[in-house]
Amino acid sequence: MSRVEVLKQPDESWWKEAVVYQIYPRSFNDSDGDGVGDIPGITEKVEYLDSLGVDVVWLCPVYDSPNHDNGYDIRDYRSILDEFGTMADWEALLDALHARDIRLIMDLVVNHTSNEHDWFQRSRQRDGEYEDYYIWRDGSPDEPPNNWESVFGGPAWTYDDDRKQWYLHLFDENQPDLNWRNSDVREDIKEMITWWLDKGIDGFRMDAINFISKTDGLPDGDLDEQLVGHQHYAHGPHIHDYLQEIYDDTLANYDAMTVAEMGGTSIPQAAEYLVEGQSGLDMVFQFNHMSVDEGSDGQWTLDEWGEWDLTEFKEIVTDAQGELATTFWDALFLGNHDLPRIVSRFGDDGAYHEESAKLIATFLLTLRGTPYIYQGEEFGMTNVEFDSLNQIDDVMTIGKVEELFETGSIDSFEEARGLVNYWSRDHARTPMQWSDAPNAGFTDREPWLEVNDNYHDINAETALADEDSIWHHYRSLIDLRHEMDTLVYGTYELLLPDHEQLYAYIRTLDEEQLLVVLNWSDEPAMFRTGIETNDTEVLLSNYESSPDSPLEREFRPYEAVVYRL
Repeated sequence: MSRVEVLKQPDESWWKEAVVYQIYPRSFNDSDGDGVGDIPGITEKVEYLDSLGVDVVWLCPVYDSPNHDNGYDIRDYRSILDEFGTMADWEALLDALHARDIRLIMDLVVNHTSNEHDWFQRSRQRDGEYEDYYIWRDGSPDEPPNNWESVFGGPAWTYDDDRKQWYLHLFDENQPDLNWRNSDVREDIKEMITWWLDKGIDGFRMDAINFISKTDGLPDGDLDEQLVGHQHYAHGPHIHDYLQEIYDDTLANYDAMTVAEMGGTSIPQAAEYLVEGQSGLDMVFQFNHMSVDEGSDGQWTLDEWGEWDLTEFKEIVTDAQGELATTFWDALFLGNHDLPRIVSRFGDDGAYHEESAKLIATFLLTLRGTPYIYQGEEFGMTNVEFDSLNQIDDVMTIGKVEELFETGSIDSFEEARGLVNYWSRDHARTPMQWSDAPNAGFTDREPWLEVNDNYHDINAETALADEDSIWHHYRSLIDLRHEMDTLVYGTYELLLPDHEQLYAYIRTLDEEQLLVVLNWSDEPAMFRTGIETNDTEVLLSNYESSPDSPLEREFRPYEAVVYRL
């Protein structure tokens, strides 16, 4: 019997019934006019979050950081970055959210720290107990210890002139990897986790957590891997032990939720982390469904990207709805701070902007699992158009383009422009479009990253004033999910798996059945199925009106309807 088969049907939990809203603080709302979003700016918008109906806020890092990777390089886990505010500001935000029954989860970034963290500064000086807090290796300054590649491009090693050794960094060189084999490291991390939980937070999103255990001996990776070395630093030999230790010694003592980010993880692998007593996790962000539009060699492939097949997408999602969501639980998402805007990637941000954005919302909020909404999705924010590398802030995009130059794959930015404008993480990081005021109402001064030019038409204020807007569709879906246990705990059954336009499925709980039909295309599509019922009711549609009966009818472009059978 596999580990995946041993757990019974999951019990009810608040985090299974919740809708999560992700905030990227730098780009959310600027309260002090310095061009950078901040914590008081989020507090100013708590009523907005409450009106949308969300249950949990996931707050991206606000910790003290030199910001080489926009906060994911942490200098002090127990301090707030000055430009975001103070700890008192953070406490005021927590109180404001809790007063409205909105919970708060924080990013837990413990695969690596900033190279300005006190632990690293002392480690590079071989200072007593801190000497082995990071992964150091001997070797010639001209030859890295192995051939592993950084996720951000280039070698995963940097030579430190102070210590005269190489240190491992799976991300930017300013983000050295912690040595989880050192029990002192784990004890310090557990103390920090407990400190935040005692302050009243409701859980963690665990960043790159499947990288914390590396293969013994750090051997070379296979050169034919998309990311050389991944086989040796993902899902390492002690990963389950480390995560279970974290749970047993900290999280088990609190009513907290966890969702673990695990790039490059198969659905069966993700399921193994959710077995009771295996790792202590509630959900996993796995990205299999997000690979449908990548090239054969990954995202940053010059000649293969952007095209995707709905039948393949359905197959992947259905696998997750079975192995993860039915036996355990799934984290439902299409966008976040590391991904392009969902309506530009999976919808139509032109002629069918509103219809396709509503369709995507219907999809996310009617599957089995916990839905995650990324800021701005609720009113249809889109990708921007970058004309030069100078407009890019994202260290990953810059690193990937520089790697293309270094390998001779391109001679000019123009050759990579389409690739950048499809994949850059900065698409999700442009400032929140609150209104058609200057700088989209985000700030009174020049914003840290350029605002999307379409903010005059696409903004929260305009969406709130229009009862048929994308925003109100999200609100209706959230209300429907709160009202109907079938949308939370019901089983999932895929219909028409080979249909190239229609994505249709049934959610069933006890005697109640709901049918979701999505025409995920810009052409009409005929829906025919063997469902035997004459008594149907439209619960929600993204068009002004939809026929009461779904049986053998033509669905309009990007039409999305939820029926009660």
